[in-house]
Order: sequence, then structure tokens, then C-alpha cells
Amino acid sequence: MLTVLDPSDDTQPFPPVENALTDPNGLLAVGGRLSVERLKNAYHAGIFPWYGEGDPVLWWSPDPRLVLWPERLHVSRSLRKVLHRKMFSFSFDRAFESVIAGCAEPRGNARGTWLTQEMRMAYIELHRGGYAHSFEAWRHGILVGGLYGVALGSMFYGESMFHRTTDASKAAFVYAVTCLSSWGYRLIDCQVYTDHLVSLGAESMPRAEFVRLVSLYSREAADPKAWLRAPVPHWS
Repeated sequence: MLTVLDPSDDTQPFPPVENALTDPNGLLAVGGRLSVERLKNAYHAGIFPWYGEGDPVLWWSPDPRLVLWPERLHVSRSLRKVLHRKMFSFSFDRAFESVIAGCAEPRGNARGTWLTQEMRMAYIELHRGGYAHSFEAWRHGILVGGLYGVALGSMFYGESMFHRTTDASKAAFVYAVTCLSSWGYRLIDCQVYTDHLVSLGAESMPRAEFVRLVSLYSREAADPKAWLRAPVPHWS
């Protein structure tokens, strides 16, 4: 039985993640609203929202969880060549709303988007509160790729990425991991398995271990200079 969250009570606790369904994998609760407080509580518990247009808010904690240890980032030989050729320039938090709009664009043959207007506005509010951040890849002054996520303590919870030209999202991801590593972030949540993320070094982790690390790292401060100054990438 799924827990139904009260949209008028953002402090209502989530059920234990062990109560999540196995089919569909990780579905834990339904309802509530995407307030800053509710979202922060969710990420602190290893939970994230994911639902489609017209659906109620659905909350997930899949098992296993896909994660990336920053020090285990894998950069292929071909991507290293792209970075060394300086095809892209990079930034962070320069164009958050444009990045989230790019992530919301339909992909392939899809007609709609999972990133609803309600979700976009919720993460924009998180960004204004200093909790959500973006990384951007530019080419000739035009935004061609990027990603966004949520930073709590020394955890970074990746949400979505997009590209409009080949290798732009991968390059932005490498830049993001470079920044996060230099700022003292310990673990990057990638949520669920994709070949794209695994090719960059992401790996599966049992949910119980993930939740244990979230409890530890999300309350452990990152470098106080994080999000103030970018490191010089080693390929520069």
C-alpha cells in the first residue's frame, strides 16, 4: 500500500524506503506538493519525485541506485580529445532556467516530457534558495548542453541533462564532476541505470548502502567556496 502524502503538511514524514514497491521498482509514495521543504526532506531520505503530465506527484527510491564516485569518473579517449580541442566553454549557475528548459524538451520520438511545468517551477525555487544548481556547455556563445541537480551537504543529486550537439552533455558532465570533486562533494546520485552514465563511470549501489551514505554525506559540509569559483580543468 502506497503512502499518500498530505499536500497541506510538508513536514509529514516519508515512509521508510524499504516499503517501496519492487514493481515498479522504487515507487514509495504519492501526493504532497513540490515545496522546497518537501523536496529537501525527500533528498535527505534518498527519495526523488518523478511523474508525468496529468499524474499525481510520485516519489521514488529504487533499488539498486546508480551513483558516481567523483574519483571514478571515466573519460573516454575520444571525449578527452574533444575536451583538449576546447570545442566547448563551461560555466555553472549561469543559465539555470535555460538548462532546465533544455532538459524538458521532448527527446527522440517522444511527444511530451516527464519534466512538467510544476517540476520546473519547483526546481527553479530550489535554485533561488541555493539548493539546485546547473552546469552549462557553450559553443560560440550558444548554450548547447548542460545538466542540473540538487546539492545538500557533500552530496550532489543529479536530475537531468540535455544536449543540442554531439558530446555536449558528456563534456558538461565531466566539467560538473571536476567542479564537484574540487569542492569536496563525496558522491553523485545518478538515480537509475542508463548506458550513457555507466559509460562515464557510474555504478550500481544497493539502496541500503546509498541511504546510509546519504545520511552521512548530506549533513557533511562541502567546501565553503563551492559555487563561488570554478577550478581550472586539467585539460585547459
